[in-house]
Order: sequence, then C-alpha cells, then structure tokens
Amino acid sequence: MSDEIYNLRRGHGPLIVSMPHSGEELGPFAPRMTEAARQIADTDWHMPALYDFLSDMDVTVLSARYSRYVIDLNRDPSGKSLYPGQSVTELCPTSTFDNEPLYAPGETPDDAEISARTATYWQPYHDALQAEIARVKAAHGYALLWDAHSIRSVVPRFFEGRLPDFNLGTNEGLTCCPTVAGRVFAVADATDAYTAVANGRFKGGYITRTYGKPAEDVHAIQLELTQATYMDEDHPFAFRPDRAGEVAKPIRLMIEAMLAAKPGA
Repeated sequence: MSDEIYNLRRGHGPLIVSMPHSGEELGPFAPRMTEAARQIADTDWHMPALYDFLSDMDVTVLSARYSRYVIDLNRDPSGKSLYPGQSVTELCPTSTFDNEPLYAPGETPDDAEISARTATYWQPYHDALQAEIARVKAAHGYALLWDAHSIRSVVPRFFEGRLPDFNLGTNEGLTCCPTVAGRVFAVADATDAYTAVANGRFKGGYITRTYGKPAEDVHAIQLELTQATYMDEDHPFAFRPDRAGEVAKPIRLMIEAMLAAKPGA
C-alpha cells in the first residue's frame, strides 16, 4: 500500500528533499467533494518538474501522491495548530485557501474517518521519511532535510499583501544549525531577481519542526516559494518552463550551499 501513497527515489548523499503537498490524487473521496475541491487549487504545483535538477544530484526525494485535501502531511496528527491565533487549514482540510467548502453538505469527514486517513495516508509518508533520515544519518553521521513547498503569492486568508519569493523557515533557528541556515539564506538573499525572508510568515511546518533536531545531527529547512516565480497562479495552473528555469538556479544554489556547509562548524 505504501508504494501507492508516495514516490521515493533514494540517493546516497546526506540530503533528503520532501514534497508533502505535491500530490494531486483525491482517490475515493472525490465524489463527496465540491467542484472547487476537484480543482485542487492549493496544491504545491509542479514540484517534481521545478526540482528536476535533483536528478543530477545524489539526493533522496520523497513526494506525496495524494492531495493535501485528502490529508495534510505537513500538519500535526493531533490537530494542534502550527500558528496559534492565525487562520490555518486543518489536518483534514474542510475549506480551500479562499474559504470555499471542500465537501458537499453532510460529507465532511468525522473523527473516525480522519483517524483512518491518518493511518492510511499520513503515517506511511512519515514512516518513510523517518526511515530515510535514519538511513542517511547512519551513512554520513548527520542528515539534511529540505522541505519543498510553494503557494500563491497573494492569499489574504493567511497573510497581507504579497509574499517574498523565497520564504525560508527553521522555526527561528531551532531546526537547523546556524552555519547551514546562514549559508542557505545568504544565497537566497543575494539573488537580485527575487525577494527573500527567513522565518517570516512561514517558519517551517510540522515536518521541519518535528524532524529538524540539530542536537541529534538532523538539520531541516523549509522553502515556501511563491508560485508566480515558476507557473501561472490561476486555473489551470500551467507550468512556465521559462520562469521555472530561472528560479531553479538559485534554488539549486541554496541546496548546494546546504550540502557544502558543515553542520555545527
């Protein structure tokens, strides 16, 4: 069953790239969902295509196959909010980023169904991620985790105005040693064509905060990228190879800086 939940390509290097919101499948839940839900607008679109340069690097890539509308792999399974006091979507979302309902009347999943989805879709992804972290740490003495995300540049529900292009998160420095995080942000901040911020509106989600443990030699960074940098933000959410080719260059440099930095140095 796990092979149907995620895609995994193992590398031999110390870096794991996680793409928890790239999935587009709604599975058996689609008939219960609204037309807005079936557009899966809040997908982290085209992540594998944007990061296709990883095929030239000896890194591990783990990506979701099912939509975040089925269950959000980057949320605490207890339902605890990552950003208390701010508007957020749930472990099993019930609305789009534009506050449109995801389910037809009477079809919203109850607690029992949420628990079942957690076991079927959420847990296998996290089991795989934990296993890969353990594997690369055993091989190298440390592990690096890059959690790859993207979002529309303007989403009033979550933030005012337009987001910076590169939103790097380490939960205020708790998930990654300063040497690694500093070198990555220096690359992001040096790009004239794009704006960057560290630990702004997005400080890292559940994956970054849970698995990034510098004291245990696991260093995690989340990149939340504005989708305007590489695609059309309106339906049908077309990939723009011209834009993607340009923004992929500094992203690759950030990842190379992460790999080159010596954790703890």
